[in-house]
Amino acid sequence: MDKVEREQLKHDRFVEEVTHSVEYAVGHKKQVTLYGSIAVAVLVVGFGAWYYMGKQAEARQADLREAILIQDAAVGPGSNPYLKTFPSQAEKEAAALKAFSALAAKHGSNEVGAVAKYYQGVIYADQGKYAEAETNFKAAIDTGDKDYGSLAKYSLAQMYARQNKKDEAEKLLRSLVGSPTILVSKEQAEIELAKLIAPAKPDEAKKLLEPLRTSERSTVSRWAVTAYGDAKLK
Repeated sequence: MDKVEREQLKHDRFVEEVTHSVEYAVGHKKQVTLYGSIAVAVLVVGFGAWYYMGKQAEARQADLREAILIQDAAVGPGSNPYLKTFPSQAEKEAAALKAFSALAAKHGSNEVGAVAKYYQGVIYADQGKYAEAETNFKAAIDTGDKDYGSLAKYSLAQMYARQNKKDEAEKLLRSLVGSPTILVSKEQAEIELAKLIAPAKPDEAKKLLEPLRTSERSTVSRWAVTAYGDAKLK
């Protein structure tokens, strides 16, 4: 997904990105991240909306932006003084975990704290530290509102599927199908659920994917077609 200029969080961009997320935003998640359905840009512009709702969110917004700049930094040598870089991926992840941990400790009772926990979960999951990732994803689910909690729930389902904990993953995905949010759409959850259950329940997987393959929303149809083929459904 294209990076958003962090310093210019405009309301029209917020509307554009959130609308895009409903059009199955998982299709545009960063390739370097194995888990998490929504890219950094959507979360940042989402919190940008808080700025327009009241100045009380400014401090939280600034703290979140600083942490995400680390998460979004480049790896390798860099000569641009305005672009944050790290010598290695390991150093970048360590710095990001430190920043998000501090953010969660400072803002643990609100949405910024929940998103900090979510990103800690993402980083730990990418590192294969599943116990730590699970703890943070669950904390994000428990402390976040429905919208941001759904991100953590979706990512936790992906991680469970990767660990072959299919029953746990299926339960989470079915709950998202039944209660979609602006950040995890029903179509997104249905496609992920179909991919998960296809080996054991091909008929149900086919039933989920068939109407989505002909969706008027091109991103939805494209990912449904891909999932249909990958699952070798007939």
